[in-house]
Amino acid sequence: MRLLVKVGGGESVKSEAVAADLGTMKDASFVVVHGANALRDSLARRLGVEKRVITSVSGYDSVFSDDDAIDLLLMAYAGVRNKRLVEALQGHGVDAVGLTGLDGALVRGRRNRGIRVREGGKTLIRRDLSGKPVVVNRKLLGLLLDNGYTPVMTVPIVDEHGVAVNSENDDIVVLLDATLKPDWVIQLVEAPGYLADPDDPGSVVPRMTWAEVAEREAEATGRMKRKMLALKRLGTRPGARVVIADGRVEHPVLDALAGRGTLIA
Repeated sequence: MRLLVKVGGGESVKSEAVAADLGTMKDASFVVVHGANALRDSLARRLGVEKRVITSVSGYDSVFSDDDAIDLLLMAYAGVRNKRLVEALQGHGVDAVGLTGLDGALVRGRRNRGIRVREGGKTLIRRDLSGKPVVVNRKLLGLLLDNGYTPVMTVPIVDEHGVAVNSENDDIVVLLDATLKPDWVIQLVEAPGYLADPDDPGSVVPRMTWAEVAEREAEATGRMKRKMLALKRLGTRPGARVVIADGRVEHPVLDALAGRGTLIA
């Protein structure tokens, strides 16, 4: 069995529990993609760096990525969170290798030409160090997986000029899914599954079709709209199976595979 595991970057997601579960699955192979948004925001406050969120005219929120934002990304995502997750996996017998999309050009992307935003009644173009993932270095990924290593991946990725740029880990998961064709994509979040009402933990939707995902993406706003768009794109691969499950529990991966959460198939 091959798993693609997305570990959310929320403060209450239990990385140690994720590592412990993966350590028990001796006959499976994994690729792990992780976020670190809570750690990045904490570091930004401690360092006095302001995080800027911009909203495109089409309604998608994103973090404005200037040089300071990329430095924070390298500290939080590529640094502390990545290496602590690798450490946890090694402690449970998983031979993990921490990588960003920048390392070995593991994930190449295309720099955004600009984000159209509305400010002061005008439509403006904001350009920053962000981009869309385009291609995975299959040779490097295969070299690791074929020799028993577990890639633990995060941003930044590398653009067409060899520059580190921010990207959406959810979009990287879509690209990896198309490349690896895993048996399951597991998305571990700070909720018991996909919630019909974001303010009601008891409103978990136990099962969705890909058509229903598209409908919910059209209704979503802010960061959730971007996440639902990436989720919808996973449905373009025939046979794709996704489970959105709680990353705060004692057995997040095993619970997800047991059907606890939201199954999309």
